[in-house]
Amino acid sequence: MAGKVVAILGATGVVGTQMLECLEERDFPVEKLVPLASARSVGKTVRFRGEDVPVQLACADAFEGVDIVLGAAGDETAKELLPEAAKRGAVCVDNSHAFRLDEDVPLVVPEINAADIENHPRNIIANPNCATIIGLVPTFPLHQAAGLKRLIVSTYQAASGAGLPGLTELERESRVLAEGGEVGETNPFAYQLAYNLIPQIGGFKDEAYTSEELKMQNEGRKIMHLPEVRVNCTCVRVPVMRSHSESITAEFERPISPDEAREILASAPGVKVVDDPAKLEYPMPLDTSDQDLVYVGRIRRDLSAPDGVNSLTFWCCGDQIRKGAATNAVQIAEYLV
Repeated sequence: MAGKVVAILGATGVVGTQMLECLEERDFPVEKLVPLASARSVGKTVRFRGEDVPVQLACADAFEGVDIVLGAAGDETAKELLPEAAKRGAVCVDNSHAFRLDEDVPLVVPEINAADIENHPRNIIANPNCATIIGLVPTFPLHQAAGLKRLIVSTYQAASGAGLPGLTELERESRVLAEGGEVGETNPFAYQLAYNLIPQIGGFKDEAYTSEELKMQNEGRKIMHLPEVRVNCTCVRVPVMRSHSESITAEFERPISPDEAREILASAPGVKVVDDPAKLEYPMPLDTSDQDLVYVGRIRRDLSAPDGVNSLTFWCCGDQIRKGAATNAVQIAEYLV
């Protein structure tokens, strides 16, 4: 396999750093690494395969000769620089929200719609939202078996979903409170997160839903090629360092039992079934952090469903920095080579 020149846009952030680790772990054929970041990071180095690689300024000319760009920067930076990289012949796999719903940009979870990778006319492929990825990886195999009609989802999203500032803030708040102090001003969260829950992620949009909640519907429809699927989502920030959790109720066109669902999910790509209530075995953030599988458990019949046979409720957890962002992007890049 021929080596590739790989650039990481936002190489010093939480997701960019994880992308470096994933490239190394998965033995991706990197002939040359080009770490890119803002001016304040120029002069720093990143560690890759035992060497310190200098960070370069993220600008249009930095993409000359690059084959693949892994984007781990914000929306505005992505909008400004990734089209420049694409014009220079690089294929960009972008983790921002900038291009996800553009019709001519594929939005990909490889376990679900890897075939969409082939058609990328703008040389840009979008990585979905982390909560969307974690929820859909176990939902899609059930859809294939029974035909998905509707999802009701509540997400419990870790502080690291807000990047390094989120991690740093939860650590600070926890330390201050443990020492008997007062939290004071909070950033990036609107309120104290330690010992608390915040039922808002993203800004409020249509009908008092947040931008994060609408992503589950809009991105899910595109990824699964289900334009009519109905989704109701509530996103909550929780005082957990890493790994998002989700409670999902799924309504299907055909009957599906909990036992059938466990059997399907046991052989589904990217999924690990952890579901033995008698032994108190179920997915938890501590167990799912620092790995790439989405754990699924608490699979049970939906007691609120009229017939009780076409609807299931389950719980899933996954590392949103890895499978929810960096690993998913590297998986897409693997299809490109």
